[in-house]
Amino acid sequence: MLYRISFCLSLFSLFLYSCKLQNVPPKTSSLLTPVKSIDVPNAAVVTAHPEATKIGFDILKQGGNAIDAAIAVQFALAVCYPVAGNIGGGGFMIYRDKAGNVEALDFREKAPGRAFPDMYLDENGQVIDGLSRKGHLAAGVPGTVDGMVKAFEKYSQLNDWAALVQPAVDLATEGFPITARQAELFTTYMQDFTEANTQENAFTAKETWRKGDLLIQKSLGQTLASIRDKREDGFYKGWVAEAIVAEMDRGNGIISLDDLANYESVWRKPVVGEYRGLRIYSMPPPSSGGLILLQLLKMIEPFPMTDYGFQSTQAVHLMVEAERRAYADRATHLGDPDFYPVPTVALLDEAYIRDRMTSFDPSSASKSEDIAAGDFGESEETTHFSIVDKDRNAVSLTTTINTAYGSKVVVGEAGFFLNNEMDDFSAKPGVPNYFGLVGAEANKIESGKRMLSSMTPTIVEKDGDLKLVVGTPGGSTIITSVFQVMVNIFDFGQTATEAVHNPRFHHQWKPDVLFIEDDCLQVGTQDSLRYMGHELKLRGKIGKVEAILVRDTGSLEAVADSRADDHAMGY
Repeated sequence: MLYRISFCLSLFSLFLYSCKLQNVPPKTSSLLTPVKSIDVPNAAVVTAHPEATKIGFDILKQGGNAIDAAIAVQFALAVCYPVAGNIGGGGFMIYRDKAGNVEALDFREKAPGRAFPDMYLDENGQVIDGLSRKGHLAAGVPGTVDGMVKAFEKYSQLNDWAALVQPAVDLATEGFPITARQAELFTTYMQDFTEANTQENAFTAKETWRKGDLLIQKSLGQTLASIRDKREDGFYKGWVAEAIVAEMDRGNGIISLDDLANYESVWRKPVVGEYRGLRIYSMPPPSSGGLILLQLLKMIEPFPMTDYGFQSTQAVHLMVEAERRAYADRATHLGDPDFYPVPTVALLDEAYIRDRMTSFDPSSASKSEDIAAGDFGESEETTHFSIVDKDRNAVSLTTTINTAYGSKVVVGEAGFFLNNEMDDFSAKPGVPNYFGLVGAEANKIESGKRMLSSMTPTIVEKDGDLKLVVGTPGGSTIITSVFQVMVNIFDFGQTATEAVHNPRFHHQWKPDVLFIEDDCLQVGTQDSLRYMGHELKLRGKIGKVEAILVRDTGSLEAVADSRADDHAMGY
């Protein structure tokens, strides 16, 4: 026995010595501790999970630019942040290069070819509860993989696709220790995973999860290896595409091989606006985020926000009234511009915005039932990351599978969650979706159409230079979260850390309720707002903002939201 122990110790010592000779440490499975705020001179990455942040940071250190890091982060999040990170979903990206050129990439999901307007209604024309949210029929055609390939082909500096995907392959194959939040979520959604899936998968392998448990996803690793080796053809064609369609067949879904083979992401022109001398670039339709954000900022610009003060009665009342009007416009006028004539120019016309605020009463709350859209004659499990490289190229990217774990369906043999983005269409005009948002004709279900979104990846310039990279998950609260962070920084003079970590509020026209986080608004302010006619309701966390602010000194203040496991790194 002693001889065997001695022999085993000798072998272990030899292994350690070998690792030392190769300058490679033995592998460990330890949880990375999230860092919430840093100040660095060169480059920064902020994402929803420490593992993904580290992978993006490593790419930057290897000489990759912001796009290279973004691609690596996106695939890493599909592994380590499955609640929202994805290859089975889609999203939007705003990219600004060091010369100041800005583009928007739309890799939003599409409705399958066999989709039709009434597909979620019963024989009486009523919405079938849950049909657009859970299970195979809830899934749109994924856009993430094609989006990352398009970004790589146009802007990569490393020009080594395999090197950007390989870290995610390793993470899936070797596993990583899950956080306490992830353990809680996995356990909470276990029944949904069991009910929605036709085959066993990594998430149904255990009944109870605990912090530090190793999540190994061999099937996902094989899928990522296919993407690594064949780019988009490794996902939209071949065995992975066949696995998706086989999964559809088992669960009565409607995504076909043609839907997958024909998917294309689209480069679009960002919406651009001015606010107090700042130049703002954000996402155009089919995201509502950019248009509504710019409307909100222009609606409050004539008012002395700095004098009002942070979360004062006057400031909150004004911002809520602006939100009420802008979200009414969202419900009526916004959809996929390839299918519906979205009145972008009219919605941002200064005279129109002034007119929208003529009914504003500084002493009394409006009633949403009295506020209509103007006349011209989104669980909130999305995820966002912000990246700035040493040359000041910047990426603001928001990606989603909609609600937590999307449709809850894991593609058999391929190991990834499919989205439930079909719920972001208007299943029936006037009927709210999961986030309480209502829509109309502009956002009805049509074959091949992209569903309306609230995602608001945003980049801000000051005097022609990069100033802020910001965005957040949060469904319908995305736009108002970005709005508040920007106002906190540029009107109330807060640091990015203060602006991101301070409590938030939200109004979206309907329901006619002012939602507030715990510790948001002083008691006196709440009482004053109620007296003015606002109905206040306490709710859970609003958004998880990732922001990088270029300080006046030129350094980068990178902030990861304290509301979750988000992590910032830089150098």
